[in-house]
Amino acid sequence: MTTRQAEQWSWTHQAMAKVQAENNRSADTHLYKVELPPGWGVDLYVKDESCHRTGSLKHRLARSLFLFALVNGWIHEGTTVVEASSGSTAVSEAYFAQLLGLDFTAVMTRGTSPEKIALIESFGGLCHFVDQADQVYSAAAEVAAACGGHYMDQFTYAERATDWRGNNNIAESIFSQLSHERFPEPQWVVVGAGTGGTSATIGRYIRYHGHATQLAVVDPEGSAFYPAWQSGELSVVTGRSSRIEGIGRPRVEPSFVPGVIDAMFEVPDAASVAAMQHFGDLAGLHAGPSTGTNLWGVWQLVAGMVAAGEQGSIVTLMCDGGERYTGSYNDPAWLAGKGLDPGPHLASLQRFFETGVWTG
Repeated sequence: MTTRQAEQWSWTHQAMAKVQAENNRSADTHLYKVELPPGWGVDLYVKDESCHRTGSLKHRLARSLFLFALVNGWIHEGTTVVEASSGSTAVSEAYFAQLLGLDFTAVMTRGTSPEKIALIESFGGLCHFVDQADQVYSAAAEVAAACGGHYMDQFTYAERATDWRGNNNIAESIFSQLSHERFPEPQWVVVGAGTGGTSATIGRYIRYHGHATQLAVVDPEGSAFYPAWQSGELSVVTGRSSRIEGIGRPRVEPSFVPGVIDAMFEVPDAASVAAMQHFGDLAGLHAGPSTGTNLWGVWQLVAGMVAAGEQGSIVTLMCDGGERYTGSYNDPAWLAGKGLDPGPHLASLQRFFETGVWTG
C-alpha cells in the first residue's frame, strides 16, 4: 500500500466512523397512532420522519448513500459531492457532507421551495438550478465532471444502498414499534415514490420476513411511476415536473421496483394539499404535501376495509414537516397561482369522516 493509499484509507475509515457515530446518536422516529372513529375497526399509524436532524425521511437515505459511496471508494478526502434532488435529499446530503468536511452541490429545479434551499445553504451546500425536472440528471453529472467530484445519483442507488433485510431500516423499525399494538402486523403500509427506494426497501423486507402485509404506493398526477406500474412498461416518460415536492418523477427511476408493490394510487395534486391540511386538524401534526399524498391513498384503503367489515391497521409516513412549505403549499395565494384548489377534496374528506364511505 502506497503512502497515498494509506492516507485515503485512513480518511475513509474516519469518515465511516463519523457517519456511523451520527447514526448511533440518533433516536428512532415516533410512530403516532391517529384516532379514527371506533366503529371503523381500523387503526392508523403515522411514522414521523420529520424528527430526523435534517427534518425528513431522506435523512435515512442520505446516510445510506454516503456509507455506500465510502465503502465503494467513490468518495475520498476533498471530493465534491453532487446530487440531483427535489430538495429534501439535498438537505440531508448537505448535512452529511458538512459532517465529513466535503463540499456539496445540489442540482434542482427552480421551483424548489425557498425553505429547502435555505436549509441546504445552512449546511454549507451550493444550489445549481435547472428549469425542468428531467434536466437534473445530466446537469448533476456535468457539474460533478467539471469539478472532478462524485455524482451521488440517489435515483439509481437508493434501492441498493439500504439493507432491505433489516439492519435498523425503516421497515424493521415500523414492525418493531407495532409489536405491542392490537394489530401488530399491518394490513397495509402506504408510501410515496420519489426514487422508489423506500417502497423497494419496505416491500422486500415484508416478503423476506414472511409478513402478510401489503404495500401500497401513491403517486402524484403526471408522474411516470403509476402508469409504468399499471402497464408494466418501465420505459414510460412523462417529462413533467411533479407539483408535489419530494415524490413523482418524469421518468421511471432505476430504484423503482414494481414487483414488490401490491397496489398503486394516482393522486390529484389538489387532493394531496387537501389531505395535508385535513391531517393538521385531525391529528395536530403539521406535515408537508407528500404526506398528504400518502394520506389520500390511506383513506381509500381505510374506506375499503370499512366497507368489507375488515379490521386491522395501516401505517404510513410523515415524510417531512409543513414548515418547509410556508411560502408555497401553506400559502393560499401560491396555491391559487398554481391552480391548486383543495376545497372540493376537503369536502370529500369531510363526507368520508361523516359517513365512512369514500366518494373522493
